Amino acid sequence: MSVPESAGGPDPVPTAPEETVGAPRRALAIVVGIVFVDLLGFGVVVPILPFYVRSFAVTDLLIGLLAASYSLMQFLSAPVLGRLSDAGGRRPVLMLSLFGSALAWTVFGLATEVGALFGTAAALTTLFASRMLAGAMGGNIATAQAYIADVTPVEGRAAALGLVGAAFGLGFVFGPAIGGIAASPTAVSSADAVFPAFVPATRFSLPSFVAAGLSLVAFVATWAFLPEPDRQRGTADRVTLVGQFVSALRDPALRGLVVAFFLVSVAFSGVQVMFIPYAADLFGYDETQTALLITYIGVLGVVNQGVLVGRLARRYPERRIAVAGAAILVVALATLPFSPQIGGFVPLAAGPTWLTGPVAVLLVVLACLSLGNSLLNVSLSALVSRAVPADRQGTAFGVTQGAGSLGRTVGPPSMAALYVFAYWSPFVAGALLALPVVAVLARRR
Repeated sequence: MSVPESAGGPDPVPTAPEETVGAPRRALAIVVGIVFVDLLGFGVVVPILPFYVRSFAVTDLLIGLLAASYSLMQFLSAPVLGRLSDAGGRRPVLMLSLFGSALAWTVFGLATEVGALFGTAAALTTLFASRMLAGAMGGNIATAQAYIADVTPVEGRAAALGLVGAAFGLGFVFGPAIGGIAASPTAVSSADAVFPAFVPATRFSLPSFVAAGLSLVAFVATWAFLPEPDRQRGTADRVTLVGQFVSALRDPALRGLVVAFFLVSVAFSGVQVMFIPYAADLFGYDETQTALLITYIGVLGVVNQGVLVGRLARRYPERRIAVAGAAILVVALATLPFSPQIGGFVPLAAGPTWLTGPVAVLLVVLACLSLGNSLLNVSLSALVSRAVPADRQGTAFGVTQGAGSLGRTVGPPSMAALYVFAYWSPFVAGALLALPVVAVLARRR
């Protein structure tokens, strides 16, 4: 860590051991908090995105393309921001990206006003440009991970980086819930009463402005509290991402895992995006109600990954858990689109009025979907760690996460195109994509 300004001078007073340990911990807590707030802002926009696109009376295919644009730009920008942070410092890159995110989400919320002035094409251009800028700024996760590696001793690095994963999960739990609340009529009318006349308060603009505000809060926290870490420059040769992929696909120990990460990401990310239109079309849910469903899935995911997977891993090998997770995912994806039909055969003797047979089946299927995804993702990561020696861990995880990013780029537009053809087809296609994963993992030693 950098020496505080108050301790400057050629001969600083020795620091107490607990203070020396405490400084990295404070920096770690701040970085994890920044990642959480950043992902919270991203999650806020998730429930409104399909409805936002539909408000311009265009094809649902654009929902998938808009979702994919974020992942593509994040995939491309992460190594660029990482190299910039190596050359110019972690803190400036984090600040730049957070400020850029605040700008992107602000513009994202103004697309309706742009459309009223200049037409639908201009509005859609605004949506895509702001979404792509937000994705490019979202590549700062790699910089945050590099910061954590700078301030954490080797023996505690895995646990510290695990906190970033926890921040991801919690951001996706609370973000959609906040977005759903911000899109509710009560919140919109309350904001409209206090906003100046030139600031629009709608079910689309208000969640976007909340996301921008959260990014701005993270920017201020970085500027005020986060020091630049002391670090040594690496001397290892740089290998292109394409070269890393080629090497991984040539490695028998990694080949199947890279393919599995890609296929699961295509299936799950596409279904995630098209689930919101599905819930709106077949169940009549609005932004707030779909946000509650997404939050329900997120909460189950946190419980599954934080509690259940760890207990299962102590009793069963990772490969068996991964196979079980993939199989559950196949069944859940194939069943999900037919929840209303299956629910028609499920009589409910008691319960709240909203809990009909179709809704009960949907909630059970979503719980299975979350369980299968949690078991599979955690176990795949453990298998990757076992597949390579210690000096290749970072490269291996980088390649598999890159495969996941590519999957999240391909999945949404592909599944959106299928949804336009038939509402059930993206979910069935996702199940078919997950079937080879079951086979690959079952044959793995």
